[in-house]
Amino acid sequence: MNVSAPGCPVPAEQQPMNEYRSLQESCFFRWATLGPQAFLIRTFLIWSVGCLFCLPIAVESFTWKSALAKCLLATAAGATGLLLLLLLRLYLGWGYICDRLYSPTIVYEETGWYDCQTWPKPTEALSQERLIVTYELRPFLRRLRYSFILLCLSLGAEVSLLTLT
Repeated sequence: MNVSAPGCPVPAEQQPMNEYRSLQESCFFRWATLGPQAFLIRTFLIWSVGCLFCLPIAVESFTWKSALAKCLLATAAGATGLLLLLLLRLYLGWGYICDRLYSPTIVYEETGWYDCQTWPKPTEALSQERLIVTYELRPFLRRLRYSFILLCLSLGAEVSLLTLT
């Protein structure tokens, strides 16, 4: 449901439901909304591609033959760092939309950043948007948060092992 009620001054591209739909249609942001198994597969594939990009740097940084463990750990740490940045971007994007949907008012710009306005949402729209936040957005935001924590722990372990070897 759009907030486009009679007298709604909010431009269509700044309405939270339209921003939400736009994120849902985005190839990158759709990754967070996948089911758990598809999310893990996509995450692993992205980590693997990250390894392919980080491997040449690690090979140049460490002698391949004498420091194979360091080379592999540096590759894994680099790929994990890249994946962390992507997950952070996903979380921040979806978190922003979550906040906009849950808020009882819409903050919008009429012509530019210097003329910020607010408009209270109709009760129907607010109820619908809060249901979307509760049942659609929060579950995968929680999954992104847990994934981020696990990857931070993994990166910490990789860097610790790298410094110990």
